[in-house]
Amino acid sequence: MYQPALAGKEKALGLDHTSTLGTVNSIGNLYKDQGKPKEAEEMYQRALAGYEKALGPDHMSTLNIVNNLSLLFSNQGKLKEAEAMYQRALAGYMKALGPDHISTLNTINNLGNLYYDQGKLKAAGKMYQRSLAGYEKALGPDHTCTLNTVNNLGNLYSDQGKPKEAKAMYQRALAGYEKALGPVHARTRRIAEMLNALSVVDRK
Repeated sequence: MYQPALAGKEKALGLDHTSTLGTVNSIGNLYKDQGKPKEAEEMYQRALAGYEKALGPDHMSTLNIVNNLSLLFSNQGKLKEAEAMYQRALAGYMKALGPDHISTLNTINNLGNLYYDQGKLKAAGKMYQRSLAGYEKALGPDHTCTLNTVNNLGNLYSDQGKPKEAKAMYQRALAGYEKALGPVHARTRRIAEMLNALSVVDRK
């Protein structure tokens, strides 16, 4: 469905029309979901170049493609490239939307995840704390985005050898997930398992 739509738009509107580029981005998303990162990157890079030309580097459509590339690179383990894209997306979202917008906060949290994967735990903690404060302000303390960051902090503290702080984060996340998702949801059960593991360590 996408391919004939893309061909039609290219013929009727041109290669660099924003509607054409939107379809290019959609095909990139499809390839990413199909596990075809090379093809997805080609589509994203084409869409990015087109949006930069048509709308400028700081337009939301451009920044959304930058964010898509960030996630793609991160999933591929291309952490250096992912960090560059995240930083660009963050700067753009900060300028266009402000520090408390969900897109900004999501990018901050994703940067925290990236730093965590790189073993930069101190930097990851700063990003998680920053995104947590923003999520609490924008969405409230019991929203799943807030709770996901609380869980991230629990994992971070556990890796840093801070069981007391980790336990406090996991308990908060567990209570929130039980309320928001129910006691048998996979996230809820996973947090309960982490808490049990910490309790076993404490008893030892």
